[in-house]
Amino acid sequence: MGKRIIQRARGKGSMSYRVRRYGYRFEIGYPNIKTWGKAKVVRLINSPCHSAPIALIKIGKEKFYDVTCEKLIEGQEINIGKGENDGDICAIRDIEIGKKIFNIESTPGDGGKFVRSGGSCATVLAKEKYVKIAFPSGKTIELDGRCRATLGIISGAGRQDKPFVKAGTKHHLMKSRNKLWPRTSAVKMNVCDHPFGSGRGKNVSHGRKGKIAKTNAPAGARVGLIRPRRTGRRKR
Repeated sequence: MGKRIIQRARGKGSMSYRVRRYGYRFEIGYPNIKTWGKAKVVRLINSPCHSAPIALIKIGKEKFYDVTCEKLIEGQEINIGKGENDGDICAIRDIEIGKKIFNIESTPGDGGKFVRSGGSCATVLAKEKYVKIAFPSGKTIELDGRCRATLGIISGAGRQDKPFVKAGTKHHLMKSRNKLWPRTSAVKMNVCDHPFGSGRGKNVSHGRKGKIAKTNAPAGARVGLIRPRRTGRRKR
């Protein structure tokens, strides 16, 4: 009798594929969109499930968590609603062209959705009807000028330069972020574990199997290429 394939087991959410909720206890966001003034960095926190330190910031009676920028220290004052120095939070329409920003909102007031990993930053390219921003990947996007962002570059750069050395270190990192590791190739599995399993050698086509899923295939067999636009080798 076969058993559930990995993607079905992860979707079900068993203990083997469930993240530790305590790791995600810090919710990154911004204060109320009408909040302006001086804020103070209360504490810098090392969060196991984030790639950069988290800053606890207080303005008046309101507290919130934001990603930490480089050279930010505890007790430092930052501006909210006015962008002058690194760490300040304001609308992207008020940020000078060429400035580095991160934790950018997708829509005004959502708390930040883009560019939040350690060592990354985006750049303000142009300001017209919408504000044009270049992401670290090279992709450009136009956003509403009322969307907020934090000035500077996220701390934690170079975290990928240090090797893991031990498999246990990588195991604990992946466990904290609910990542599937180590990942085994589907064609190496037994036929009971995956639709690509068994066959002779690492070839999906053996055993009368294809890598293109049928349109009406059930969830357990809907793996591989889902409704591909093209197949086969690309002609040069």
